[in-house]
Amino acid sequence: MDLEQRPVAQKQLVNTSVRNITWRGVTVTVNDRKTKQSKTIVDNVEGIVNAGSGKTTLLNVLARRPTKYRSIDGSILVNGNSVTQSAFRQISCFVEQQDALIGALTVFETLSFTSRLATSLKRDERLLQINAVLESFGLVHQADTVIGTILRKGISDGQKRRLAVARQLVTSPKILFLDEPTSGLDSAASFEVVQYLRATARRNNLIVICSVHQPSTSTFNLFDKLLLVAAGKPHYFGSVSNVNEHYRDIGVDIAQRVNPTDFLLELVNIDFAQDKAAASRRLHKLQSAWQASAASKENHDAILGAERAAECLYIESSNRPSMCNRTATLLHRSFVKSYRDPMAYSIRLGFSVSFAILIATVWIRLDHNQESIQSLISELYFATCFISLSAIIYGPAFIEDYMQFIQDFRNGLYDATEFALSNFFISIPLVVLATVAPTIASACMTRP
Repeated sequence: MDLEQRPVAQKQLVNTSVRNITWRGVTVTVNDRKTKQSKTIVDNVEGIVNAGSGKTTLLNVLARRPTKYRSIDGSILVNGNSVTQSAFRQISCFVEQQDALIGALTVFETLSFTSRLATSLKRDERLLQINAVLESFGLVHQADTVIGTILRKGISDGQKRRLAVARQLVTSPKILFLDEPTSGLDSAASFEVVQYLRATARRNNLIVICSVHQPSTSTFNLFDKLLLVAAGKPHYFGSVSNVNEHYRDIGVDIAQRVNPTDFLLELVNIDFAQDKAAASRRLHKLQSAWQASAASKENHDAILGAERAAECLYIESSNRPSMCNRTATLLHRSFVKSYRDPMAYSIRLGFSVSFAILIATVWIRLDHNQESIQSLISELYFATCFISLSAIIYGPAFIEDYMQFIQDFRNGLYDATEFALSNFFISIPLVVLATVAPTIASACMTRP
């Protein structure tokens, strides 16, 4: 579809500013847990990915995620230029390996709240954008279905993975990073997720970079480029369709009717080799063959060419909502969760009232004299303990909120201030009810 013919909301999903992302000489060093010496886990990796088109450590470095690595060297450029951290957060998003979705929300509400936190689109434009994303990821029929909680069944795992990706796409990123988007899915669901990713990348001219663990042949063939890393060093980077040709040129034939990913992983994996020294020499030989290959030199020339043809990165003026609007959106989201998810507030309130009634039944049996003081003190002690321990009930709901916050914060949707304020305001009614309701219940039972 021609860009000019798209609705305004759909135009925002299209990447027109980022042409490529390149990385050269990327090296990551950590402290070895056993020897306490420095250890290189990513060594001099380079690559280039154009619009439309490894491993978690490399993925985190490319996405500029917070890390605890000892040192990180090399350059990561967008359109041939170095960009600031804040600018990079504006043009990129990261989809974690573990889904962080609020189970009490529906699919549509999840996308709606994310869109409201990311942009200041008008309501009609936002609906058009969300409907376009739902259609792109095949989630139209699940739009009004809850994601699913401990007590309530929701959408399938494959649909959750698609929703996790769709949720980031409504923020209009130009570069999308995904950490093992097919993890925990069967081959059919994995193919489905990657197929939607590929279609979305091509439709909106996005750069999609993801790590993937042992995909099926059909899923593997959906990717445009492959970066094969072993022992921290690159062994191949290029078109998926040319991987057979490369290994054939260096004297390694990939067997017919064999999943190429299984073959490649077995080829470069030395963890289970009986003769470690021989396996290491073979691995070094394969890596040296790649470094000396024509494809490697072409990649290097392409990276240098992208740097020489550097063009200014145009970032549209920010239409991010104000702090008050973001806080109000988070408050609305917390309110929807609180009345749908009994683990959030209903059970806690019920426990408070039930315990007040239990205390009252003991209280009315005690005489108001000197002999009953010790019993009264014990009762007050247990009441205090219960109030403290009752907070544990909110544990699962808090963990869900916290995991959501971590991912949203790293993707630049909102800050800790808005998150804390929304949680403070939504907890006020519970605190009042949890105080007043038990008091009334106790008073009614203990009044003479």
